[in-house]
Amino acid sequence: MEWNLREIVVMSTLAVAFAIVYLLFFQVGSIMVGFMGPIGYEPIFGIWFIVSIISAYIIRKPGAAFLAETIAAFVEVLIGNVNGPRLILSGMIQGLGAELVFAATGWKRYSVPILIAAGMGSSVFSFAWGYFLSGFQALSPQYVLWMLIIRLVSGALLAGLLGKYISDTLAKTGVLNGMALGKERKRRKTA
Repeated sequence: MEWNLREIVVMSTLAVAFAIVYLLFFQVGSIMVGFMGPIGYEPIFGIWFIVSIISAYIIRKPGAAFLAETIAAFVEVLIGNVNGPRLILSGMIQGLGAELVFAATGWKRYSVPILIAAGMGSSVFSFAWGYFLSGFQALSPQYVLWMLIIRLVSGALLAGLLGKYISDTLAKTGVLNGMALGKERKRRKTA
């Protein structure tokens, strides 16, 4: 499936917009960690996966989740995330977690359970990466398990469900009429 220019522009625009959101949430997460310790990021971690879900749900082509998350991470580094280039690899890993869920359906199913699973896929991949990168192995196993559970819920709710809500809300405005989601919405209205 080839991409058209409109799809590339929409995905890139979403990635840039969410790079700004991601950088803002980095500040929020830092405050939460100050109060709660390492687990402080977990309740909001799903927000860092949302552009992969939104892009895949709107465009519905192979690579949308992975590319959107990678571009967002790259832009976030350019606008000042202190984690630097390592963040780009994190974005790629998060995008891959979502992309593999969509790939498992042949990039044909975008139901609520699939979007939730994609958010959770990003959670699992990012957690495995963070486990080694952030030294989670030094924490108690129970604490680490709670971190994972909270991240899974956050991925399901903030990336999966909120991503669907934002996409559907955008589609209602008509701005996505040329995208796969907009076309699907039009077909349902006429059926």
